[in-house]
Formats: sequence, structure tokens, C-alpha cells
Amino acid sequence: MADGGPAKVIMVQGTSSHAGKSILATALCRIFAQDGYQVAPFKAQNMSLNSYVTPDGGEIGRSQAVQAAAALVEPKVEMNPVLLKPEAEARSQVVVMGRPRAVQSAREYHTMKPAIWEEVTVALDSLREEYDVVVIEGAGSPAEINLKDSDIVNMRVARHAQAPVLLVGDIDRGGVFAQLVGTMVLLDPEEQALVKGHVINKFRGDPSLLDSGLDFLEERTGVPVAGVIPYYFDIHVPEEDSLGLEPGLRSDADTVVDVAVMRLPHIANFDDFDPLRHEPGVRVRYVGAADAFGDPDLVVIPGSKTTVDDLEWLRARGLADRIVSARGQGTPVIGICAGYQMLGRELLDPDGVESRRPVTEGLGLLDTSTTFLREKVTHQARGRVSEARGLLSDCEGAALTAYEIHMGVSPREEAAAPFLLKTRSGELADSPDGALDDEGLTLGTYLHGLFHNHEVRRGVLEFVAKRKDATLPPPIDDVDPDAEFDKLAAHVREHLDMELVYRVMGLEAGG
Repeated sequence: MADGGPAKVIMVQGTSSHAGKSILATALCRIFAQDGYQVAPFKAQNMSLNSYVTPDGGEIGRSQAVQAAAALVEPKVEMNPVLLKPEAEARSQVVVMGRPRAVQSAREYHTMKPAIWEEVTVALDSLREEYDVVVIEGAGSPAEINLKDSDIVNMRVARHAQAPVLLVGDIDRGGVFAQLVGTMVLLDPEEQALVKGHVINKFRGDPSLLDSGLDFLEERTGVPVAGVIPYYFDIHVPEEDSLGLEPGLRSDADTVVDVAVMRLPHIANFDDFDPLRHEPGVRVRYVGAADAFGDPDLVVIPGSKTTVDDLEWLRARGLADRIVSARGQGTPVIGICAGYQMLGRELLDPDGVESRRPVTEGLGLLDTSTTFLREKVTHQARGRVSEARGLLSDCEGAALTAYEIHMGVSPREEAAAPFLLKTRSGELADSPDGALDDEGLTLGTYLHGLFHNHEVRRGVLEFVAKRKDATLPPPIDDVDPDAEFDKLAAHVREHLDMELVYRVMGLEAGG
């Protein structure tokens, strides 16, 4: 500890969802780490289908895992004690301290909050005993007056920790001054006093044009503007939610391999495909309608929190037929996690874990049958490619680092599994994973992060390109997360008043 007492804290709240809280918190985690402090991120409650597995097998929001990486520490469940994973019928799986606890409606979850609040405070207090600095992220807006009486993630957390708050507004959406002033007006006096700086995020243009607005904002609220953060295009840090699903980065003329990823309503862990989007010659399209399917070179069905409902959605939108037809014409298909389950013959749910249907017909592209179980499988995993044919024919023996999050098992028939896991959650293992069809052109796996493995990613893409007598451009170096965190930290340092931040935290700059 820097001074032997509880960690100093700073909290990032926003005027709305997607104002840039997660990115700013990530930047602060790296800045404090660069300045010599032991740093931990914290978000009391995260609602997201993008999740991650900690080294001990707990499940947390992906954004807190990213922030932990920026802080140069291992992720742990205390960093995100409550994770809500939306399901069908307006219900969510409630994950508490890394483990599923219930599936509830919003009203049912409301009754759990008093008990959960105790776990939130214990988690935060334990981090403050272990680290020098805790960077706390809020959720949505602290001014949702209909939700304030059950708040466990915004101002209630700030009051518990007596955390100075940076309030972030997104100028790219317009109306940023109304957002910031309106939020302050709706806060209680005690909450207003905790707001120590306004941050205007995603600015484009001449900063001098903001001068009169910044003056008004400070006069109207009595809170200084801590920074105006320009929009950036050249820093690659994972997005938290599906608003980050942008169109493909390449035009038709630049495209060698066209990848169609099904944009499921409950798409999960979509950062699985970020490495594909940055490969030269590869275009990734997120497809949500049959008339947008086109003629892809590779089809991918991603993860989902609601496998059966999203499979039925594929059928209702005509996409299931397009996938099966494309595969029949020789187009390779890959399914990850829920996508893997959908590719099999059938999905069995005798205990009603996923849906009210005991049996659901799959797409029939793999000779597998999935049975949903009540216990969730969560592991960090390491292994290798064990069946090098078809899509994996150029990947023999390639090493893998990935993670598993699923509530079903999909035993294969006699065919060998394409992957062999040698460790799971740090324990030695000899666990086969996934399935390949006879041609090696339909691949299913439970491994999230598959395409983050350079040798596997390039092997699959080059195989697909060769099938159309094309050649991919040479690979570029994989995005180095540490370098991207450093770029983000430098960008924020340049435009955020770090002297003010250190001062309101009662912390000495530079550690």
C-alpha cells in the first residue's frame, strides 16, 4: 500500500450508456500503473453478454478483464462482483462473485439487491486492502431517478467509498452540455459534492469552439472541466457492448476473404472476431437478415446466451436455410460455443435450463448432440490443434490459448476432436474439444478466443483463400494489447487534467 491505509479511489460515471466510461477507466488503470501504483478496476454490477473467465474459473464482465490487463494485474471476481447476462423473456442470469446464482426478471432481481449490496461492499473493501488505487466504473447514468432507490453501481458506491467522481458526457451524440448539467441537477446535494470533474468525450474538431460552453458548464455546476478527449481511430482496445460492432473495414476491392458473422440478438463475446477484422484482405460483416447474407467465403455462428431462441431467430429470418445451403455448396462454416451447439443434430434440455423445449432440432451440419446442464463450465484453457484437416489443415500442432463459458456438453461421435486441451483453470487436463465434419469444412468449438491465436487464425484464413484460388496479403503483426493500452494512456494523459485527478484523490503523482 502507498500509505498503509485503504486504497485511494477514483470513480468514472457517465451521463448515459456508451459515453466512454469503460475506455476512460481503462486508460486510468494504465496511467496509474505506469506511475508506479498497484491498481485494480472495479464495477459493482455489469450487464453484458461479453464475459471472461478469471484464472480460478470465475466469470466477470469482459471490460473488467480488459481493465485488469491495462492495470497489469490478474483479473479476479472481486473486480466485478455482479454480472447480469440477459436472456430471453426479459430475464437475466445473475452471476455473483463469479458463479451463476439465479435467473430472474428485473422485478425479482430487485428483491435480491439488499443481500447483493453486502457482497458488493465486501468485494470493493477487499480490493482497497490489497491495492494502492481502485478505479471504479459506474453503469448507465446516476440520474435515472426511477432506479436510484435500488442503486448498487453508481452513487451508492461512490458514497460508500467516498470516491471523487469524473462525470463523462459523449459530445459525438450531441447535447453534451444538457447531458452534464441535467445529470448534476438530478443528483442529491451529497452526490453533487462528489463530482469533481466533467469530461467531454469523443470530441471532433477545433477545441476552441468549445470555450464558451466549457465556461458556462463550470459556472452552472461549480465543477471544473477535467478534460476534452478527442475521438480516436487508431487505438484498438476491445469494446464493451455490441454498439462496437462496426461494418467491415474493407471495401469490396480490398477483400480477399469475406466473412459473414451472424448477428444474433443475444450475441456474446463478439470480441472473438476482432483479430479477423484487422487482418489484411479480410472483411468481416455482421449479418442480421437473409438478403444481406451475400456470397461469403466463410460463415461464422458466434456465441449466444440464449442458444435455442437465437437458433429459432436464425430460422425465422431465413438465415438458417442460407447457412445450410451455403455449406452444401462448399462454403466453410464455423460455430463457436452456442454456434457450435446450433450446428449439431439436436439440442436437449431435459431440465429447462435454456428454454421450455426439451428437444430442439439443430442445423444438422455436425454429428453432435448437445445436452444443456445446470452447472456452467468456466475455464481458462491451453492446448493445441490435434486434428489437422480441412479448415485446420495448415494448423497441425498449433498452440492455443482460449477460454470456455458454456452450460452444455456436446459429445462427439467416433470422429477425433480438432482440439486437445492440456490445461483448464491451471490444472493439467487431457480434454478433447470441438468437432469437424468429414470434409473438415464445418468446425465447432467451445473455445472463445480461437481467432486470437495467430497460427490458427492465419491457417484458417489462408485455407479459405486458397479454396477460391486467391492469396491473402502478408500478415501484419498481431495487435499488441500492451502497446494499445500505452497509446490510450498517452492519449488520455494529453487531454485530461491528471493534476486535478491526483489532487481530488489525495494521491501523490508518480507513485
